[in-house]
Amino acid sequence: MEKKKVASISISGEITLNLHSLNNEGGEGNQIMTRQLTIIDKNGKEHTVNGISGDMFKHIHAGHLVNYSVDNGLALSDYSKKLDPNRISSTNLLAKFPNVGKKESNSSEVIDALIKTCTVCDTHGVLITDKVGENKGASNTPRKSVIEFAWTVGIPDKNNTETYVHTKLVADAGEKGSGTGSNEGQNVFHRPANHGAYAFVCNLDTYRIGFNDISRKYPIENAERVKRYKAILQSLLSSFLNPKGAMTSTQKPHITDFKGVVAISHKLIPAPTISAINPAYRSEIETIAENLNSIEADSIEIKDFAGLGELSGIIAELMNNEPYEID
Repeated sequence: MEKKKVASISISGEITLNLHSLNNEGGEGNQIMTRQLTIIDKNGKEHTVNGISGDMFKHIHAGHLVNYSVDNGLALSDYSKKLDPNRISSTNLLAKFPNVGKKESNSSEVIDALIKTCTVCDTHGVLITDKVGENKGASNTPRKSVIEFAWTVGIPDKNNTETYVHTKLVADAGEKGSGTGSNEGQNVFHRPANHGAYAFVCNLDTYRIGFNDISRKYPIENAERVKRYKAILQSLLSSFLNPKGAMTSTQKPHITDFKGVVAISHKLIPAPTISAINPAYRSEIETIAENLNSIEADSIEIKDFAGLGELSGIIAELMNNEPYEID
């Protein structure tokens, strides 16, 4: 049976999280402030809601991707192996590909070397800010991310925040008094515990796995692209199963539901997505898919899921396919 080619994948859904603190604004005195956003609904009404930044989910996905890559022998830079947010350096590239540091080299050759060197850099993008050797054309060389996460946004009237007191258990706390610079005394502070239904949106341009946007070519073999495709999808599923965000050591989220739509594009037409902030997002996506399929037959496939179990089945099925390749 011939495997389907997948050009892009989008997930639009409503995820229900309880008693979590995955993303915060920081602290004010002894109060940790929950991250809040202002949004406009489809009727033009303004709402202030809880939110989890796309940076947080990208961080969670990158962590799972590094673990998968180490376990399965996929290429990683020294920085990525250590989960260093810088991901790669010109030194990493020159060690494996000294030719990219020559004066006559260009940015396209640097991107080729980057893609070959690191699965995480290929997937999550990076900006190489320093000059690579004597290659003057390589300063500020960008690699755009293959996977994109929107803010995970609280759906109006379906989310809220509570605050509770947290204290550190200290022997003879009365004698040691309040917390000091030595961290020996008692500390009292207030933590948020968030709950609600959140609109989740992410997109994966699978045709861009290993794709050099400058030369418009693939510097790695298709077999390697397939391995990375599977790694990205497995890591995405792991991000839902085990979201390693802020404060998860004592406030692991209670994920009670995740429902929505997976849109799959088999051509270069983008997989459609509409935020679950719009209650009619499912029907909107289905209508868009019907119209796109009337323009180009069999280009868009829609799969509904009514729980994390069904979503895991869809992702497992997608892993049996292959990423689309631009000729």
